[in-house]
Amino acid sequence: MRPWSVISAIAVLASGQMESQGISNLQSLISNAQAGETILVPAGEYDGNIIIDKKLILIGLGSPVIRGTGVGSVITVKVDSCVVRGFVVERSGKMLVDEDAGILVKSDYNVIEDNVLQDVLFGVYLFGADNNRVRRNDIRGRKELELGERGSGIHLWNSYDNILDGNDIADVRDGFYIQNASRTHIERNNVRGVRYGLHYMYADSNVFLLNSFTDNVAGAAVMYSRGIRIRNNAFLRNRGFASYGILFQDCHDMIVDSNVVADNNIGLFFEASRNNVFQHNIIARNDAALQMFQNSNGNVFTENNFIDNLSPLLVVGKKTETRWNRNDRGNYWSSYDGYDIDQDGVGDVPMKIQNLFQYLEGKAPHLRLYLYSPASQAFAVAANAFPVMNINTEVDRMPLVKPVDLSKLGILTLLAPSRGNHQKTNDSVPLFAALPGLGIFVIGYLVMKRRSRQ
Repeated sequence: MRPWSVISAIAVLASGQMESQGISNLQSLISNAQAGETILVPAGEYDGNIIIDKKLILIGLGSPVIRGTGVGSVITVKVDSCVVRGFVVERSGKMLVDEDAGILVKSDYNVIEDNVLQDVLFGVYLFGADNNRVRRNDIRGRKELELGERGSGIHLWNSYDNILDGNDIADVRDGFYIQNASRTHIERNNVRGVRYGLHYMYADSNVFLLNSFTDNVAGAAVMYSRGIRIRNNAFLRNRGFASYGILFQDCHDMIVDSNVVADNNIGLFFEASRNNVFQHNIIARNDAALQMFQNSNGNVFTENNFIDNLSPLLVVGKKTETRWNRNDRGNYWSSYDGYDIDQDGVGDVPMKIQNLFQYLEGKAPHLRLYLYSPASQAFAVAANAFPVMNINTEVDRMPLVKPVDLSKLGILTLLAPSRGNHQKTNDSVPLFAALPGLGIFVIGYLVMKRRSRQ
């Protein structure tokens, strides 16, 4: 045994054991290595598909290309505690049912980092794989395919306690698809140009921190899960048919804190989701800030900034039994026109969270076609001036007259230029670039409002 020794592919190439024409097969080198060795692979082009069936560290020097056969997965990791770092991985198979991926992981405690995956069906697929770290990878799907024909950027199935950190994902079906994968930590990733930035089912106790989901059909769809923590993320410009910043379906006991949800068709959508807490979020410039089915009960909204949304709330049904304040603190609504005589920061007049047009829209969604029309604005003004119809009981009884302070939100962190990925590609978009108008608008609006109230 040669434990933790280093085999250089350069020396092996010189010895004639591999082809010397620039395109070389790494599988024989991997097969001849002993468990625990490190293989340094120089720049060049190498034939896939590669199967790692012993504990190895595989490091690319100068971004060598591993090109698959076009059938199956380019790299398959079958044993625990391996490292795959610094490669360009391309040309996987085309079969969704066979998990054809750039890198398919079927083992535990591996590190997949600093790779570029392109022309792949799935990017990195964790199949029954626990305690792995997937970080700083650039993943590009097959843009020429229809969305439904592509795989996910990072796909987890029946996998637990994994860390997904600093990845940049575009042009796949879903950025992250997570099913039966509890205790996943997802941090500092960028996802854009996909169907769902995050598609999440039957997975509990996960953490989402400092991620950006922009320009997708939907930012995130979180379904059938408990105990999720969503903090300091951005869900921006997610528009299309039935688009949402975040969709919550049958989710419970979540904390959604200090996020930016802006410029979406629907900011936050709820169905059968209960006992969740939403605090310190900026929900701005959405067509509708919130849409709720009446079966979503026991949710709490406190100290959120609702800014310039065309509709604050659409209720499907009669009422939601949502709590719009906690500890004597409600939310800031840019459309609130009440007053604060005692100057305690809380409005003396309750904020009614629907107007007549929004009520009609909730009953007949096709009226959204007229959302920007003078008629809709006239409805809003008339309902406010002549409240002859008791539309619903959704009321914030302690509305804030000043926006929640930026320094408490962590928004400046969201606007920072670094995305934590050192392997940038030409079309990568750091988060600050995804926020050009919105970032200036949010900061300027909050500062202006704070000064105007002083």
